[in-house]
Amino acid sequence: MRILVVEDEPLLADAVAQGLRHDAHAVDVVYDGAAALERVGVNDYDVVVLDRDLPAVHGDDVCRALVERDGDTRVLMLTAAAGVDDRVTGLSLGADDYLPKPFALRELSARVIALGRRSRPAVPPVLRRAGISLDPHRREVYRDGRYVPLSRKEFAVLAELLRADGTAVSAEALLEKAWDENADPFTHAVRMTILKLRRKLGDPPVVLTEPGVGYRIP
Repeated sequence: MRILVVEDEPLLADAVAQGLRHDAHAVDVVYDGAAALERVGVNDYDVVVLDRDLPAVHGDDVCRALVERDGDTRVLMLTAAAGVDDRVTGLSLGADDYLPKPFALRELSARVIALGRRSRPAVPPVLRRAGISLDPHRREVYRDGRYVPLSRKEFAVLAELLRADGTAVSAEALLEKAWDENADPFTHAVRMTILKLRRKLGDPPVVLTEPGVGYRIP
């Protein structure tokens, strides 16, 4: 998934981003509400992890702006205030979930994954196609019963191809979902990752190239 972390405590923001990247997500990080509004105006995010008490533009206003866009982005709101009234207020603004600080990174990651499912068409917990089995939670991939060790980027690209259910996915779409904003759109990162993925999945080749369109798993 493509995720935006909005948190004004840099150490916490970077720790959250690192944990989510470990789960093969593409993560962008900003430290204030104004920067968050700028990012969501440029990129499409599956989930925004949003601190409520932000400088420049308050988290409540960022949440309202996301809701008004009427897109598929889900909002997980973070706050140091754990009272019932605070949670109710946050949810009434349009947040999809609410997590008080301090929190466990494992719980935050699980909530992000659950929200990500809501932002897309329903898919089974384990993705299967062409003899490939991918478990997003355990980060395990098998082909015809053989375990396939993948890097985080390879795992993310394969997941996107499996979710496409046989249709072609463009290199631009893969770059959008599997890499963060620091990725150079003119690099060969997607093509190189596809080559490594094909090699690891083995023969017969299962990731096909549709010239001028993208990649697919038939």
